[in-house]
Amino acid sequence: MSWRYADNNGPAKWVENFPIADGPRQSPIDIVPGEASYDAGLKPLSLKYDPSTCLDILNNGHSFQVTFVDDGDNSTLTNGPISGTYRLKQFHFHWGGSDDRGSEHTVAGTKYPAELHLVHWNTKYPNFGDAASKSDGLAVVGVFLKIGADNPNLQKVLDAFDSIKAKGKQTTFPNFDPTSLLPGSLDYWTYDGSLTTPPLLESVTWIVCKEPISVSPAQMAKFRSLLFSAEGEPECCMVDNYRPPQPLKGRPVRASFK
Repeated sequence: MSWRYADNNGPAKWVENFPIADGPRQSPIDIVPGEASYDAGLKPLSLKYDPSTCLDILNNGHSFQVTFVDDGDNSTLTNGPISGTYRLKQFHFHWGGSDDRGSEHTVAGTKYPAELHLVHWNTKYPNFGDAASKSDGLAVVGVFLKIGADNPNLQKVLDAFDSIKAKGKQTTFPNFDPTSLLPGSLDYWTYDGSLTTPPLLESVTWIVCKEPISVSPAQMAKFRSLLFSAEGEPECCMVDNYRPPQPLKGRPVRASFK
Protein backbone atom coordinates (compact mmCIF):
# COMPACT_ATOMS: atom_id res chain seq x y z
CA MET A 1 0.00 0.00 0.00
CA SER A 2 1.56 3.26 -1.11
CA TRP A 3 1.69 6.12 1.39
CA ARG A 4 3.69 9.29 1.52
CA TYR A 5 3.77 12.70 3.15
CA ALA A 6 2.33 14.63 0.20
CA ASP A 7 -1.11 16.28 0.26
CA ASN A 8 -2.81 13.62 -1.84
CA ASN A 9 -1.55 10.64 0.19
CA GLY A 10 -0.19 12.22 3.38
CA PRO A 11 -1.10 11.66 7.04
CA ALA A 12 -4.64 13.07 6.68
CA LYS A 13 -5.40 10.40 4.04
CA TRP A 14 -3.77 7.39 5.70
CA VAL A 15 -7.03 6.43 7.42
CA GLU A 16 -8.50 5.46 4.03
CA ASN A 17 -6.09 2.51 3.72
CA PHE A 18 -5.26 2.09 7.41
CA PRO A 19 -8.46 2.52 9.48
CA ILE A 20 -6.44 2.11 12.69
CA ALA A 21 -5.23 5.68 11.98
CA ASP A 22 -8.36 6.70 13.86
CA GLY A 23 -7.77 4.22 16.69
CA PRO A 24 -7.70 4.72 20.48
CA ARG A 25 -3.90 4.86 20.95
CA GLN A 26 -2.39 6.67 17.98
CA SER A 27 0.90 8.54 17.97
CA PRO A 28 2.40 11.08 18.11
CA ILE A 29 0.70 13.32 20.68
CA ASP A 30 1.11 16.79 22.10
CA ILE A 31 2.68 16.33 25.53
CA VAL A 32 1.36 18.90 28.01
CA PRO A 33 3.83 18.82 30.92
CA GLY A 34 1.30 20.22 33.39
CA GLU A 35 -1.11 17.39 32.59
CA ALA A 36 1.47 14.59 32.83
CA SER A 37 1.46 12.89 36.22
CA TYR A 38 4.71 12.16 38.03
CA ASP A 39 4.93 8.40 38.69
CA ALA A 40 7.46 7.50 41.39
CA GLY A 41 7.22 3.87 40.26
CA LEU A 42 8.81 4.60 36.89
CA LYS A 43 12.37 3.30 36.84
CA PRO A 44 15.30 5.03 35.14
CA LEU A 45 15.94 3.87 31.58
CA SER A 46 18.70 1.32 31.04
CA LEU A 47 20.03 1.64 27.49
CA LYS A 48 22.98 -0.60 26.68
CA TYR A 49 24.10 -0.36 23.08
CA ASP A 50 26.96 -2.26 21.48
CA PRO A 51 28.43 -0.37 18.48
CA SER A 52 29.49 -3.66 16.86
CA THR A 53 25.79 -4.47 16.23
CA CYS A 54 25.42 -1.47 13.90
CA LEU A 55 24.84 -2.79 10.41
CA ASP A 56 23.83 -0.35 7.68
CA ILE A 57 22.08 2.88 6.78
CA LEU A 58 19.20 2.97 4.29
CA ASN A 59 17.06 5.57 2.53
CA ASN A 60 13.64 3.88 2.55
CA GLY A 61 11.83 6.67 0.72
CA HIS A 62 10.19 8.25 3.75
CA SER A 63 13.16 8.62 6.11
CA PHE A 64 16.57 7.08 6.51
CA GLN A 65 17.21 4.37 9.05
CA VAL A 66 20.25 2.86 10.70
CA THR A 67 19.74 -0.88 11.26
CA PHE A 68 21.22 -3.14 13.94
CA VAL A 69 21.84 -6.87 14.27
CA ASP A 70 19.15 -8.02 16.70
CA ASP A 71 19.72 -11.77 17.06
CA GLY A 72 21.14 -11.42 20.59
CA ASP A 73 20.81 -9.22 23.65
CA ASN A 74 23.73 -6.96 22.73
CA SER A 75 21.89 -3.69 22.24
CA THR A 76 18.96 -3.45 24.61
CA LEU A 77 16.49 -1.29 26.47
CA THR A 78 15.35 -2.42 29.93
CA ASN A 79 13.57 -0.84 32.89
CA GLY A 80 11.88 2.52 32.51
CA PRO A 81 8.14 1.88 32.00
CA ILE A 82 8.67 -1.56 30.43
CA SER A 83 9.21 -5.03 31.82
CA GLY A 84 11.46 -7.55 30.17
CA THR A 85 14.15 -6.93 27.57
CA TYR A 86 13.67 -5.04 24.33
CA ARG A 87 16.27 -5.20 21.55
CA LEU A 88 17.28 -2.28 19.36
CA LYS A 89 16.18 -2.85 15.74
CA GLN A 90 16.78 0.51 14.10
CA PHE A 91 16.77 4.25 14.57
CA HIS A 92 15.47 6.92 12.21
CA PHE A 93 14.52 10.59 12.23
CA HIS A 94 11.61 12.83 11.25
CA TRP A 95 12.23 16.46 10.26
CA GLY A 96 10.70 19.57 8.73
CA GLY A 97 11.23 21.72 5.68
CA SER A 98 12.43 24.51 7.96
CA ASP A 99 13.71 24.77 11.51
CA ASP A 100 10.32 25.74 13.01
CA ARG A 101 8.80 22.27 12.58
CA GLY A 102 9.64 18.62 12.02
CA SER A 103 9.21 16.76 15.30
CA GLU A 104 6.30 14.36 15.62
CA HIS A 105 5.69 14.81 19.32
CA THR A 106 5.23 18.37 20.49
CA VAL A 107 5.58 19.77 24.02
CA ALA A 108 2.77 22.15 24.98
CA GLY A 109 2.38 22.82 21.26
CA THR A 110 6.07 23.55 20.71
CA LYS A 111 7.56 21.89 17.63
CA TYR A 112 11.21 20.95 17.38
CA PRO A 113 13.04 20.83 14.01
CA ALA A 114 13.57 17.06 14.20
CA GLU A 115 12.95 13.96 16.31
CA LEU A 116 15.02 10.80 16.67
CA HIS A 117 13.27 7.46 17.20
CA LEU A 118 15.15 4.43 18.59
CA VAL A 119 12.95 1.40 17.89
CA HIS A 120 13.11 -1.69 20.15
CA TRP A 121 11.13 -4.94 20.23
CA ASN A 122 10.09 -7.15 23.12
CA THR A 123 12.15 -10.37 23.24
CA LYS A 124 9.25 -12.33 24.68
CA TYR A 125 8.19 -12.51 21.00
CA PRO A 126 10.25 -14.42 18.41
CA ASN A 127 11.17 -11.44 16.22
CA PHE A 128 10.48 -7.81 15.36
CA GLY A 129 7.75 -8.62 12.85
CA ASP A 130 5.85 -10.69 15.37
CA ALA A 131 6.26 -8.13 18.15
CA ALA A 132 5.07 -5.24 15.98
CA SER A 133 1.44 -6.34 16.21
CA LYS A 134 1.37 -6.96 19.99
CA SER A 135 0.17 -4.32 22.45
CA ASP A 136 3.45 -4.53 24.39
CA GLY A 137 5.56 -5.49 21.40
CA LEU A 138 7.57 -2.34 20.77
CA ALA A 139 9.22 0.42 22.78
CA VAL A 140 10.42 3.57 21.05
CA VAL A 141 12.66 6.14 22.67
CA GLY A 142 12.06 9.61 21.20
CA VAL A 143 14.67 12.37 21.39
CA PHE A 144 14.03 15.94 20.25
CA LEU A 145 16.63 17.89 18.29
CA LYS A 146 16.93 21.58 19.12
CA ILE A 147 18.77 24.22 17.11
CA GLY A 148 22.08 25.04 18.76
CA ALA A 149 25.69 23.97 18.51
CA ASP A 150 26.98 21.59 15.90
CA ASN A 151 26.53 18.00 17.11
CA PRO A 152 29.66 15.96 16.29
CA ASN A 153 28.04 12.60 17.13
CA LEU A 154 25.16 13.33 14.76
CA GLN A 155 27.65 14.43 12.10
CA LYS A 156 28.91 10.84 11.80
CA VAL A 157 25.44 9.86 10.61
CA LEU A 158 25.06 12.84 8.29
CA ASP A 159 28.41 12.10 6.65
CA ALA A 160 26.91 8.87 5.28
CA PHE A 161 24.13 10.73 3.44
CA ASP A 162 26.07 11.20 0.20
CA SER A 163 25.85 7.41 -0.29
CA ILE A 164 22.11 7.17 0.40
CA LYS A 165 20.74 10.31 -1.22
CA ALA A 166 18.04 8.58 -3.27
CA LYS A 167 15.28 6.18 -2.23
CA GLY A 168 16.43 2.58 -2.05
CA LYS A 169 20.11 3.43 -1.50
CA GLN A 170 21.87 1.55 1.26
CA THR A 171 25.42 1.38 2.55
CA THR A 172 27.27 -0.31 5.41
CA PHE A 173 27.51 1.78 8.57
CA PRO A 174 29.69 -0.13 11.03
CA ASN A 175 30.55 0.57 14.66
CA PHE A 176 28.25 3.49 15.37
CA ASP A 177 27.22 3.92 19.00
CA PRO A 178 23.65 5.25 19.30
CA THR A 179 24.36 6.05 22.96
CA SER A 180 26.15 9.12 21.60
CA LEU A 181 22.81 10.51 20.38
CA LEU A 182 21.16 10.42 23.81
CA PRO A 183 20.75 13.56 25.92
CA GLY A 184 22.61 14.04 29.19
CA SER A 185 19.43 13.52 31.22
CA LEU A 186 17.18 10.54 30.52
CA ASP A 187 14.13 12.02 32.29
CA TYR A 188 11.14 11.02 30.16
CA TRP A 189 7.42 11.07 29.54
CA THR A 190 5.71 7.79 28.69
CA TYR A 191 2.36 6.73 27.23
CA ASP A 192 0.82 3.91 25.20
CA GLY A 193 0.77 4.66 21.50
CA SER A 194 1.41 3.46 17.98
CA LEU A 195 3.78 3.46 15.07
CA THR A 196 3.69 6.92 13.46
CA THR A 197 3.91 5.52 9.92
CA PRO A 198 1.63 2.97 8.26
CA PRO A 199 0.61 0.34 9.27
CA LEU A 200 0.22 2.55 12.41
CA LEU A 201 0.02 -0.52 14.67
CA GLU A 202 -0.94 0.24 18.27
CA SER A 203 1.97 -1.64 19.78
CA VAL A 204 4.34 1.04 21.05
CA THR A 205 5.26 2.05 24.58
CA TRP A 206 6.50 5.56 23.92
CA ILE A 207 9.38 6.96 25.97
CA VAL A 208 9.95 10.61 25.06
CA CYS A 209 13.02 12.27 26.56
CA LYS A 210 12.46 15.68 28.11
CA GLU A 211 15.91 17.00 27.27
CA PRO A 212 16.72 17.62 23.59
CA ILE A 213 20.07 17.15 21.86
CA SER A 214 21.58 19.93 19.78
CA VAL A 215 21.72 20.24 16.01
CA SER A 216 23.11 23.14 14.00
CA PRO A 217 21.20 24.87 11.17
CA ALA A 218 23.80 23.52 8.72
CA GLN A 219 23.24 19.99 9.97
CA MET A 220 19.46 20.39 9.60
CA ALA A 221 20.08 21.50 5.99
CA LYS A 222 21.94 18.22 5.42
CA PHE A 223 18.84 16.22 6.47
CA ARG A 224 16.91 18.06 3.74
CA SER A 225 19.45 17.04 1.09
CA LEU A 226 18.05 13.50 1.08
CA LEU A 227 15.43 12.59 -1.51
CA PHE A 228 12.01 10.93 -1.32
CA SER A 229 12.59 10.01 -4.96
CA ALA A 230 14.61 7.16 -6.45
CA GLU A 231 17.44 7.64 -8.94
CA GLY A 232 16.06 8.55 -12.35
CA GLU A 233 12.84 10.04 -10.91
CA PRO A 234 12.20 13.78 -10.66
CA GLU A 235 14.07 14.95 -7.55
CA CYS A 236 11.86 15.43 -4.53
CA CYS A 237 13.56 16.63 -1.34
CA MET A 238 12.89 14.63 1.80
CA VAL A 239 11.24 17.21 4.09
CA ASP A 240 8.21 17.35 6.40
CA ASN A 241 8.24 13.57 6.89
CA TYR A 242 6.35 13.77 10.17
CA ARG A 243 2.84 12.90 11.31
CA PRO A 244 1.08 15.65 13.29
CA PRO A 245 -0.12 14.98 16.87
CA GLN A 246 -3.15 12.73 17.26
CA PRO A 247 -6.00 12.94 19.80
CA LEU A 248 -5.06 11.69 23.26
CA LYS A 249 -8.48 10.02 23.74
CA GLY A 250 -8.18 9.87 27.53
CA ARG A 251 -4.79 8.16 27.72
CA PRO A 252 -2.61 8.97 30.74
CA VAL A 253 0.81 10.51 30.16
CA ARG A 254 3.26 9.79 32.97
CA ALA A 255 6.50 11.56 33.84
CA SER A 256 9.58 9.96 35.39
CA PHE A 257 10.51 13.31 36.96
CA LYS A 258 8.85 15.91 39.16
